[in-house]
Amino acid sequence: MRRPIVGPLVLLLGLCTLSVGAQPIAPYERADWPIPVGPIDTHVLAALEAHGIEAALPCSDEVFVRRVYLDLTGTLPEPAAVCGFLADDSPDRRARLIDHLMATEAFTDYWALKWCDVLRVKSEFPINLWPNAVQAYHRWVRDAIAENRRCDQFVRELLTSSGSNFRVPPVNFYRAIQGRDPGAIAGAVALSFMGTRLDAWPEQQREQMAAFFSRIAFKGTAEWKEEIVHLDPAATEPLDAVLPDGTAVHIEAGEDPRVVFADWLVAPDNEWFARSIVNRIWYWLMGRGIIHEPDDIRADNPPTNPELLACLERELIDSGFDLRHIYRLILNSRTWQQSAIPRSDDPQAGTLFAYYPVRRLDAEVLIDALCWFAGDGESYSSPIPEPFTWVPEYHPTIALSDGSISSQFLEMFGRPSRDTGLLSERNNEPTQSQRLYLLNSSDVQRRIAQSPRLREILTSTGWNARMTVSELYLTLLSREPTEDEMAVALEYCATDGRRLYDAAVDLSWALINSKEFLYRH
Repeated sequence: MRRPIVGPLVLLLGLCTLSVGAQPIAPYERADWPIPVGPIDTHVLAALEAHGIEAALPCSDEVFVRRVYLDLTGTLPEPAAVCGFLADDSPDRRARLIDHLMATEAFTDYWALKWCDVLRVKSEFPINLWPNAVQAYHRWVRDAIAENRRCDQFVRELLTSSGSNFRVPPVNFYRAIQGRDPGAIAGAVALSFMGTRLDAWPEQQREQMAAFFSRIAFKGTAEWKEEIVHLDPAATEPLDAVLPDGTAVHIEAGEDPRVVFADWLVAPDNEWFARSIVNRIWYWLMGRGIIHEPDDIRADNPPTNPELLACLERELIDSGFDLRHIYRLILNSRTWQQSAIPRSDDPQAGTLFAYYPVRRLDAEVLIDALCWFAGDGESYSSPIPEPFTWVPEYHPTIALSDGSISSQFLEMFGRPSRDTGLLSERNNEPTQSQRLYLLNSSDVQRRIAQSPRLREILTSTGWNARMTVSELYLTLLSREPTEDEMAVALEYCATDGRRLYDAAVDLSWALINSKEFLYRH
């Protein structure tokens, strides 16, 4: 394999880590805000002012368009979409792009992926939902996101449904729990919808919550791997139980305790549910929860900005539990649209959201980005024996329904196992093996060298070196190169009579290995 040697190119592609002056750093920042201060910003800026921390400058339009595509859809924007956005001078262009992306199939696929991680959608050990149930469950979750179903209704159906796991998809919530005793079920409910870990509660409180799930029963059918989730008909006595807020309830025989618990959980005045949901959404969009970790809410783990969290809770409740309203609120805020370059070295700047946090792309997003540029697909594997679990290579990884279907790349880059529903299962920390793979892998080199997109760029630019460099930057980084980057790239293209195609392959390899490509910023 011929290994590209790019000299100083790689050195020019890292992001600055601290902006010490008032001048914006091109091409990542701009000097003026294109949007007004919103309700989120009021609380964030007040906290920053109280701690003497300066907020970051606005991100540039080039950074915004890449960031919003990645955060909302898990995909990179097409160069034509970038150019169209940059050419738009209307004051509401950012808000309109956010609304447009929330109406796309990619938005539905990407957010279904996130919720399926939490709900443990997986065929094989230790979850053992099996393929038929996984397909039904994933489709139900995806449909709920596509139609923007109220999140309180979404959770109520998961908690109260009964029937066949093949025909009533939300009952798979109970089947995807490791353990069928009431304590294990209560722990999964608390983790998924209250953002708390039940094992940290006093034993008496754990037992009181478990009582609401003590009358769930499971039975098989003649159909292979089908199972019915239902209320235990043998439980003929009334049940006295205590809700997590200390309220005692009396449940008559034949009444489903799950319904009583669900009514309490999703009530607008219940602080647990709305707080957990908005904190989780904030974590997904901002890289850190207002309460962090977002699935470890407890009295001795307070929010870094209580007023901000309360604001988001009120917005969710007042909107009728509309998650897209929360997405819009966050993404249209100055807080989310800040530069990733901090203007303060205070250690609290990150926890108080003084800048947008730089984070490596999720494993699924990264492999889809590589395949998008290369014009090929990923080869998946699965321990599931049935032939209908085969997935074509062109299938987007963010749209995979089953946590058991994986690839060597996904395993290497920290895709979650979906065994526990904990957010910490996903590991986006870079490793040495990841760096070596991207730098030295013949697979990455092959994808680039055989890329139809790369050949199309060369053809469409008439094999002009300057235009080719510009198009590669636009394609991979969603921006034009700086003058220094262009000069280095053109010098490399002309070195030793190097053919433009070889130079373009090398430049593509350098850009793909840059932090700017591998990270959200």
